[in-house]
Amino acid sequence: MEERRNARWPSRLLIGGSLTAVAVAVAVVVALLWPAGADTTAMPSQDSVDAGFARDMSIHHQQAVELSFIVRDRTGDEDVRRLAYDVINTQANQRGMLLGWLDAWDLPKSSQEPPMSWMDHGMGGMAGMKDMDYKPHDGSLMPGMATNTQMDQLRRAGGKQAEILYLQLLTAHHKGGIAMSRAAAEMAETEQVRRLAQGMADSQTAEMQLMADMLRQRGAKA
Repeated sequence: MEERRNARWPSRLLIGGSLTAVAVAVAVVVALLWPAGADTTAMPSQDSVDAGFARDMSIHHQQAVELSFIVRDRTGDEDVRRLAYDVINTQANQRGMLLGWLDAWDLPKSSQEPPMSWMDHGMGGMAGMKDMDYKPHDGSLMPGMATNTQMDQLRRAGGKQAEILYLQLLTAHHKGGIAMSRAAAEMAETEQVRRLAQGMADSQTAEMQLMADMLRQRGAKA
């Protein structure tokens, strides 16, 4: 058993290193291309919706990738592992794009402002965000994010239990991400951010429908 567990580490490190390299490459390309194709005088400011969304969603995506890496090693179910791989690849690449934009805008990747403060710039994008007074707690910085306790539960789970918990946590994660993405699609200043945010909302909505079916097959609900 110990040898089997240790045997997973090289592949995990290889895949993790590859995704990091991809994200860095995406960030570099975006940083190089944005100024060439954009009006630099119209670039987002430090307190803009665009910058706030890029910062917050990069954090949000990072946890979805982590959840997916965990479940990949906790189940042999091909459907769940396939979903996990899709989330890892898609959200790692999108995260690289978001961080690359911040580099292109010459803006910091972190802020002293509370998470989602950029959503106060307009109320239209708040549709679907039921918990208006959300307070970060136990590692959950934004609506939908798993807590440290829930992450530990997933790490300890296995088989069908891990599959159900992952699908439930990722469904909640997508729900929060969709609300944020729709807000950015509605309020962001730049077309590039609006387009990416809308694409995130559309793809994660489809994944939520898929996960609802997968949960039903396992006798569980979101």
